Amino acid sequence: MTAGKYIVIEGTDGTGKSTQVGLLRAALADQGIESIEFHEPEGAPIADAIRTVIKNGDLERDGYTNLLLFTAARHEIWQQRARPALAEGKWVIAARNYYSTLAYQGYGEGLDRDLIVETTERFTEPLYMQPDYSLILTLNDETERRKRISQRGELEKPDTFESRDDSFQHRISDGYLAIAQAYNLPLISASQPIEAVSIEIKKHLNL
Repeated sequence: MTAGKYIVIEGTDGTGKSTQVGLLRAALADQGIESIEFHEPEGAPIADAIRTVIKNGDLERDGYTNLLLFTAARHEIWQQRARPALAEGKWVIAARNYYSTLAYQGYGEGLDRDLIVETTERFTEPLYMQPDYSLILTLNDETERRKRISQRGELEKPDTFESRDDSFQHRISDGYLAIAQAYNLPLISASQPIEAVSIEIKKHLNL
């Protein structure tokens, strides 16, 4: 049996990652390719519980605690869902992976980025660290980004990161650009129509 592929769609909140995950899975299904999806840090029972803590903006914590929480969640997701699916030949389509932690905890909260990589390596495995394919969705218009998030109702009770000031959000955006350069990841503008973004993603995957 041919092993499945691990695909990561990255970017800040509001760039449409979840939408593109769904469209990509539909395209794969049309070609007879089975897939699963998850949206870090959500995707396994323990990870879902950890996500509740992460999303609670009333719980004060530093970047190191966030690193440990995210690492624990992704360890569970990888072991319980991703690895078994890949072994069965299914594709794993993920919104976010450790690139998010590099952006938010590294560039945003100032943690040492080597520490983030080393910690993630210790509790995952090489395929997690180097997906078969990764891309980053970008949206340079902060007003539009917040509008999209507000349409989901998520700014009524801001989470740990959306409640941060504009300087934090700019560090995240700049961080993603640096990550794209460092890891040679394609940048796809999320300001385009949804279908145009989907077409670009499929072209990169030769679908």
